[in-house]
Amino acid sequence: MSTAASDRSLNFSLHRVSAMVRRYWYLLISSWPRILDLIYWPTVQMLMWGFLQLYVSKTAGFAAGAAGTFIGAVLLWDILFRGQLGFSISFLEEMWARNLGNLMMSPLRPTEFIAALMVMSIVRLAIGMIPVSLLAIAFFGFNLWALGLALVAFFINLILTSWAIGIFVAGLLLRNGMGAESMAWTIMFLFLPLTCVYYPVSVLPDWLQYIAWCLPPTYVFEGMRALLIDRVFRGDLMLEAFGLNAVLFSLAAYAFVRLLESARTNGALVQAGE
Repeated sequence: MSTAASDRSLNFSLHRVSAMVRRYWYLLISSWPRILDLIYWPTVQMLMWGFLQLYVSKTAGFAAGAAGTFIGAVLLWDILFRGQLGFSISFLEEMWARNLGNLMMSPLRPTEFIAALMVMSIVRLAIGMIPVSLLAIAFFGFNLWALGLALVAFFINLILTSWAIGIFVAGLLLRNGMGAESMAWTIMFLFLPLTCVYYPVSVLPDWLQYIAWCLPPTYVFEGMRALLIDRVFRGDLMLEAFGLNAVLFSLAAYAFVRLLESARTNGALVQAGE
């Protein structure tokens, strides 16, 4: 191969990204239980919190907006959690198939691999969340899409956080193999109490509030409550969340590169399935 051709092969290739996305798409649509799983759990959560919202609003006399924060929170939480899980499961497909070593020896670059995982994260999230959001309208009259441009800001910040966590987990899996598989399923639940999904930051102890405000999703959920209860869109919170996401994403990318280098040095890639 000539030097020029070799240099071209090292450039970012949308063709290689689309090939990986197609691989994961075929894996997804070839199994109806996989598709059902994307819809099943978000639906169960939405129904559970939706009926709790109805009960609380009737017994406690909450205003419609205040009670609506329950179901709004669970839908936004699913964007965060399912975005990361969709990323991580697509990565785990390669580990389950013991295919990581082959990918790392192919022309596929790590950035292209990550880009394909991001695309599949959105695809898997859309399959699960669009039907659930429509069911929320049918059952409880809560229209997530009515949030308009605010929903776009919420989504961008939540998906960036989910990708950052997914990239970090992928690095851990590369370095530690299947011994770190549980991290893909559990790490996001560390954020559940700290990002104040179902309650305002003010209910936390003072020292814990400092930690909560260091996490980008906290700003999203506070912004959601401000929009539903006070009818005010807090653009300042969204900008702060975006800034923190930029830092978090950079740290995750750096950690991934270092963990990948460590995995190559220690031969962990060829034993990734163990």
